[in-house]
Amino acid sequence: MERRLSIASPVGKLVLAEEDDALVAIGWGGKEARSNSPLLAEAARQLDAYFAGRLTEFDLPLEPAGSPFERRVWVAMQAIPYGETRCYGDLAEAIGSAPRAVGGACGKNPIPIVIPCHRVLAKSGLGGYSGAGGLATKQTLLSLESRSRGS
Repeated sequence: MERRLSIASPVGKLVLAEEDDALVAIGWGGKEARSNSPLLAEAARQLDAYFAGRLTEFDLPLEPAGSPFERRVWVAMQAIPYGETRCYGDLAEAIGSAPRAVGGACGKNPIPIVIPCHRVLAKSGLGGYSGAGGLATKQTLLSLESRSRGS
């Protein structure tokens, strides 16, 4: 049974989704959702701490739905340290793939922010961002991490 919880954030209203005791999605907007799930409460607490610059690494059970290839890309993204970036080519080389395929998997990431697809850039600039607000949201997340890391 899926449970959902809406929270406010600096990048808009987020809706967290849990299934079988794991976080399965973070989306923007949508209908207001409330749940008394301890996992969603903890995810909300960690996201609040992240946005306040007090948390640099999430510790949540994750179960993103995707192909084996997409899951490999998402695991590689989670290895990018807070406040740092990599280009699609770096991830492609790390997992033995092509940059375009990595970009496609980044765009399908169901748990953005926690699985930090915003830390993956194109060789020539920011690249894309599939979350609400697009590149403005990506820039906000990168800026937040840059400021927090510098202090």
